[in-house]
Amino acid sequence: MAPEAHKLSAEHLSEARSGILADETELQRINEIVSPLVKRGQSIHHIYATHVDELMCSEKTICNYIDACLFDIGNIDLPRKVRFRPRYKKPEFKVDKGCRIGRTYRDFMEKHPDYPVVQRIRSAAVMAVLCCSQFISLKQGLMLAFLRKANTSQPVIDIINQLYYQLGRNNFERLFPVVLTDNGSKFSNPKSVKFVPDSIGRTCLFYCDPNSPYQKGSIEVNHGLIRRISPKGRSFESLAQEKIPTKEKS
Repeated sequence: MAPEAHKLSAEHLSEARSGILADETELQRINEIVSPLVKRGQSIHHIYATHVDELMCSEKTICNYIDACLFDIGNIDLPRKVRFRPRYKKPEFKVDKGCRIGRTYRDFMEKHPDYPVVQRIRSAAVMAVLCCSQFISLKQGLMLAFLRKANTSQPVIDIINQLYYQLGRNNFERLFPVVLTDNGSKFSNPKSVKFVPDSIGRTCLFYCDPNSPYQKGSIEVNHGLIRRISPKGRSFESLAQEKIPTKEKS
């Protein structure tokens, strides 16, 4: 039907135009210029005025990146910023702006209704200094948790690559045939999740609908249990990877 086709086309255009227009390499380049100077006490305006030719973006864009926790610094490092109330929704960085096209929850139900699925969630710590990625395999009843230092997609990809090489191709494909995650930026690079560096396919990635945590209910329940031990807002800096045991259902 024409109305349904028009709605689907509008959704695809919206997905492709959302997010921040920069890749992780560019963000890291700007971060290496801005973050050390902010830590020395310089203001964003002063940094921009003296490094405008190197930054190649606007002063407002830099503030947006900091507000989105994409740099090594946060709003707490800006003395004046913490006095103001947030006025708008934080921008979200996505590696691939069209990552959801063909990978929605509806696509998942149509293509893999009976597949064993691995659900994934991310717990952000205070000021995004240290984060924790959690994976749960429903078929095996196995939950894995990994600490990571950056709040971007690359550390998550590194974790998946590590699991792939440690488990081997056959075991990885058996344990991780389908990954179902939320709409956060950490899984916004589906090609790097789906393929190993030598371009061999290893898994399929799909995204839950916005504001629909029930679509990955098992990992949400486990996440709630973890938050009883480490409440929201508490830093993970005191934790070490070797002290995070793998939890298996009894």
